[in-house]
Amino acid sequence: MKALVIHAPGDLRVEDVPTPETEPNQLLVRVRCGGICGSDLHYYQHGGFGTVRIQQPMILGHEVAGVIEAVGSGLSNFTAGQRVAITPSRPCGRCQYCQQGLQNHCLDMRYYGSAMRMPHVQGAFRQEIVVEAEQAHLLADSVSDAEGALAEPLSVALHAVRRAGPLVGKNVLVTGSGPIGALLVIAARHAGATHIVVTDVADAPLRSALKVGADETINVAADPQALARFEADKGFFDVLFEASGNERALTGAFAVLRPRSVIVQVGLGGGNMNLPINTIVAKEFDLRGAFRFHEEFATAVALLNKGLVDVKPLISATLPYRDAGRAFALAADRSQAMKVVLSFDE
Repeated sequence: MKALVIHAPGDLRVEDVPTPETEPNQLLVRVRCGGICGSDLHYYQHGGFGTVRIQQPMILGHEVAGVIEAVGSGLSNFTAGQRVAITPSRPCGRCQYCQQGLQNHCLDMRYYGSAMRMPHVQGAFRQEIVVEAEQAHLLADSVSDAEGALAEPLSVALHAVRRAGPLVGKNVLVTGSGPIGALLVIAARHAGATHIVVTDVADAPLRSALKVGADETINVAADPQALARFEADKGFFDVLFEASGNERALTGAFAVLRPRSVIVQVGLGGGNMNLPINTIVAKEFDLRGAFRFHEEFATAVALLNKGLVDVKPLISATLPYRDAGRAFALAADRSQAMKVVLSFDE
């Protein structure tokens, strides 16, 4: 089969790779669609992120959906021809964190398309993939393959919303309107947030945030003082979801957060941040991290299947995997695209 293999920055090749045998309790899935994630872009543009670097050829991709081609022995709840979204998260299930229900902190995690381990964990941008049965979640006929591929980033947003605590009736600020920021709007609204404002430094992603339900958007590059009207009486917002990974976006929001607000840091920046601890103490902020997800993947698929959330406005384009160079260039252009999907059908 064919797969998209990254060798070095800018060196992404379509290569032949073998299809593993399907073992008991496993499924052979023909991948139909895969969403290009920010981490895929980092590998393609820079060879990695932070201290993580490609050290050997690696198949990219972890946001995928497809159709079951073969069912391993021991499985009775799947049949060939069923469509599934695949979670890329494969915790060991044995370490102390898995045993505590914190699978996203697994000590032996294997996450598709990750160079954090040696050897690297091969990704899912390939025509066929063998997965464990628990990784596969059935998609309703009403959900497209491209929408199914977005179950993974939607899971990230759902996990962040869970970390924030109850949102019913809350005023929410989202800083950074990339795909995760926009999905945070969807997840926060579903959780009961009544007023959602989104900031970014570009107009195009802010338009996408409006399409998925933001009440208001602000381009802080065009109007750096636009948030000032929310500073009265020690702030307006109850919850901040920081999705840009930018220190200025995080600390710049402190003045508009009410005392005892919850701050959920979702975006990963290029390094450490300098925080005004005195403000955090004086306003009694709760600063929380949100990293990946686990059980939220099943929730994401259920929400998509029942039509309770709509991710279609975020899908900017679907391109064939053989045209990956153009697809990655488009995905990197925030003025043109929100989420670019690769098609692996030929």
